[in-house]
Amino acid sequence: MTEPILLDIPFQIETGRLLLRAPNRTGDGSIVNQAIRDSFDELKAWLPFAQKLPAVVETEINLRKAHINFLKRESFRFLIFHRETDDFIGTVSLQGIDWSIPKGEIGYWINTRFSGNGYMTEAVKAVTDFGLNQLKFKRIEIRCESTNLKSRAIPEKLGYQLEGILRNEDLSADGSRLTDTCYYSIIS
Repeated sequence: MTEPILLDIPFQIETGRLLLRAPNRTGDGSIVNQAIRDSFDELKAWLPFAQKLPAVVETEINLRKAHINFLKRESFRFLIFHRETDDFIGTVSLQGIDWSIPKGEIGYWINTRFSGNGYMTEAVKAVTDFGLNQLKFKRIEIRCESTNLKSRAIPEKLGYQLEGILRNEDLSADGSRLTDTCYYSIIS
């Protein structure tokens, strides 16, 4: 296995409608922060990071740290933009990487106003292909709360296999109750 830091990783991936790009530009924080604000009610239901509205500077710091992790080959976060309009759509990440297997997990969230157009499915497919074909991962996982039907639909459309539902495995995003977690995977 090649040392991960030596891998030539693209800073952007293009699909039919989308441009996925690493968070490597000053000012990305304000774009992403606005999408979090626009989508706060939906994000709050599912994501621990969205329990309170972050300040723009907090989002900018988070993205700069994500860029550092990208360079260190510890995780690969991509900001999703529409190729024609340049609208910011959401994020998709290949994270929880274990280079000894190698494997990782895909996480994602979408700006609510772009939901229902198949953009996230297209982005997750691109990152799945990137992981399996370019990085030669042997396994990619997607985990989500069992009641998050929109999130579950994505791996199901892309041919991921539901390996199981772990009961009382995690806390809800707000920490108030136990939840069941669906484990999906695709292997090379």
